[in-house]
Amino acid sequence: MVQNSSPLSFKNINRLAIPALLTGIAEPILSATDAAVVGNIEINPTEALAAVGIVGSFLSALIWVLGQTRSALQAIIAQYYGAGKLDEIKNLPAQAVYFNIILSIIILGGTLPFINGIFSLYNAQNLILDFCVEYYSIRVWGFPLTLLTFAIFGIFRGLQNTFWPMVVAILGAVLNIGLDFVLVYGIEGWLPELGLRGAAYASLIAQGFMALLSLLLLLWKTDVSLKLRFPINPELYRLIGMALNLFVRTIALNLALYLANSFATDYGASYIAAQTILINIWLFSSFFIDGYAAAGNILAGRLLGARDYDGLWQLSKKVSLYGVGVAVFLMAVAFALYEPLGLIFSKEPAVIARYSAIFFIIILMQPINAIAFIFDGIFKGMGEMKYLRNVLLFATFFGFVPAIFIGDYFGLKLYAIWIAFTVWMLIRGIALILKFRKRFKPKIE
Repeated sequence: MVQNSSPLSFKNINRLAIPALLTGIAEPILSATDAAVVGNIEINPTEALAAVGIVGSFLSALIWVLGQTRSALQAIIAQYYGAGKLDEIKNLPAQAVYFNIILSIIILGGTLPFINGIFSLYNAQNLILDFCVEYYSIRVWGFPLTLLTFAIFGIFRGLQNTFWPMVVAILGAVLNIGLDFVLVYGIEGWLPELGLRGAAYASLIAQGFMALLSLLLLLWKTDVSLKLRFPINPELYRLIGMALNLFVRTIALNLALYLANSFATDYGASYIAAQTILINIWLFSSFFIDGYAAAGNILAGRLLGARDYDGLWQLSKKVSLYGVGVAVFLMAVAFALYEPLGLIFSKEPAVIARYSAIFFIIILMQPINAIAFIFDGIFKGMGEMKYLRNVLLFATFFGFVPAIFIGDYFGLKLYAIWIAFTVWMLIRGIALILKFRKRFKPKIE
């Protein structure tokens, strides 16, 4: 754990942001690798790519919903760190981790009997539905492992350490990529091609590796104990309350993702395949920007715990500037590699044509995403989960949902989906900026 007398220095912000950035992009890299490798198999590549996109969307929904204890735990630890009172919550991390594990097992058991019905709701049919069931029935076993890893990452981040989560995430991503190529395509004379099942096994093995390594690093590099001790820490109830607000928020978030994939699937196989490419690139760029959102998250909790309101104001300005800078860089790279990025995932002409027609919207969204994600991170660090919940509910039901249905009515298809995402992000960013200014500007004048 590194103490720093100037938490808002460029060096300290980037000490937190760059490892968090690399950690953040590891998850979409795992999904994108599955999509890219599977999308280039010889038999039924479009249907296999569609299945990876649908299952990935559903698993992301589960992980994001139940992974919110990470953000809540991170915020509480950071606030106690800033106030110099970590001893008061020394039994909280273990209680939070076990809470996560129990939740994940309940959800895992609750979804397995209903796999066909779940993916039918995404409009998956025939071969795509068969592929979804095959892929999910393997990947789902990594769900508890991912939530364990997320909880441990939250502990590290609350302690102002993003380095070790970065190490775990990078090693996990490298392992997943290597296993994808080996298991999907096979090794002639040694290992048969496993196709879609190979991609699922690659992800599962990588998730197990990351959970084990993060657990070992937590025990080795910190004084945090995962031995369950009672009585229950009072902050666990606050953590659950914060997580429940984020739970509701994330359901709304995943409603948007569900509608996007459901509409795209209904349009046809080439549409959902193109949507899978677009959403993977969008998530990759979002997590890339999220490095500075994570720095804002970590430092906001620390500064609020220390009641340093001027520092919070300066933090919002600095991380916003850095985040927009990253967004502009991503825009330049995306325009330069416009079509090659799509060809990584698929060589099917119909899929690439639909991708190419829409990709410019994702590129132009980047600065909007940056501001929304930066302030989202700051509000999480301050523990303002209720307001984040309300903003996302409003953005989803009064922004995204009307936009996608209106666009679909006029036959805009994938354009409707990405116009809706743009409206969604605009509402989120504007609402958070206005609330932050109203709360903290008077405190520094």
